[in-house]
Amino acid sequence: MRGRDILRFAAGSLRGHALRTGLSLLGVMIGVSAVVILTALGEGAKRYVTDQFAGLGTNLLIVLPGKTETSGSLGIGGVPNDLTLDDALAIERQIRSVRRVAPLTVGTEELSTGDRRRQMPVFGTTRSYLEIRNLEMARGEFLPDEEMFRGGMELVLGSKAAHELFGVSDPIGAIIRVGGWRFRVIGVLAEGGLSVGVNFDDIAIVPVRTGMRMLNRSSLFRVVAQVYAYSDLGIAKQAVLDLITERHDEEDITVLTQDAVVSTFSQILDTLTLVVGAIGAISLSVAGIGIMNVMLVSVSERTREIGLLKAIGASEPQILAVFLTEATFISTAGGVLGLIVGWSTVALLVRLYPALPASAPLWAVVAAFGLSVAVGTIFGFLPARRATQLDPVTALSRR
Repeated sequence: MRGRDILRFAAGSLRGHALRTGLSLLGVMIGVSAVVILTALGEGAKRYVTDQFAGLGTNLLIVLPGKTETSGSLGIGGVPNDLTLDDALAIERQIRSVRRVAPLTVGTEELSTGDRRRQMPVFGTTRSYLEIRNLEMARGEFLPDEEMFRGGMELVLGSKAAHELFGVSDPIGAIIRVGGWRFRVIGVLAEGGLSVGVNFDDIAIVPVRTGMRMLNRSSLFRVVAQVYAYSDLGIAKQAVLDLITERHDEEDITVLTQDAVVSTFSQILDTLTLVVGAIGAISLSVAGIGIMNVMLVSVSERTREIGLLKAIGASEPQILAVFLTEATFISTAGGVLGLIVGWSTVALLVRLYPALPASAPLWAVVAAFGLSVAVGTIFGFLPARRATQLDPVTALSRR
């Protein structure tokens, strides 16, 4: 029995049991497509987060009140001293490698004009925030370029907030209430959508000093500092720590570099990608067990056929090759179909949600396909081995 004969014999057997073959193919296909889709989503989430932070530039320091020990943490810890506007001003004036500083206070207030009211986030900051976050104006101006201690009553709206509060009317120059405070609208941000957890289309921005008084804050939420060059980040980080430690008589702040935050998120998302990929791989193992069961049934149904092959001189290795070929064909074809379904689903998701740059990593594609072939071969070996051990006389006597 030549190799061509083995292939033809295996193909004929698979065609003769089309339903059984199709169900086995389906199991492998689902397993492979699951690995491709899940890892693509994990990789897409990682790229999305990285792109969001990259949009801010690569030379930012984030100063948080409170000391934390974990690099890349989001600033959870004790806060023995307030992070004040004086601290922000000292960073801006005394650290040479720092180009811009934007103090930030955050809260939620009700904005109202006429009979329209909206609850939305309110940020208190300075003009430097415009350059640091790469924001653009649709009309009007951003906050005045004045010292951060000035408590002006100017307000900048996000595009969605402006539309919902003023409709088609031009909001520039209009008076709007924020809680119990009156502000004059001086600008509207260009549409920007969600950026690092902040929806700049649905936001109100006021001068930081006014924001702290209005929101009854004694400490800043954080201070964002932009250094002149990426190479200055390490030096600037230590300089900020030393400066605030000297001012507070203890090290009670956390200074994060932007790349540390990105690295932390990337590690978390890499782990999640591996976990969801492993979950998909489990379904491949289940599909392999299904192939083994199908092949065992096939052996029991084809004992006379196996006996006839042995009677006409087929060797045990040749019979083994026939059954392994069937199992390998099922797993390989299922793997190819799974890749096609997986890639097609990912492409559809990207079309529906363009903001998510989902793409299956090469290692996941290779691993999924390789595992599908290996699963078919491994789980097909036991039934194939059982077929070779049948006695030809006994097999031919069975009905």
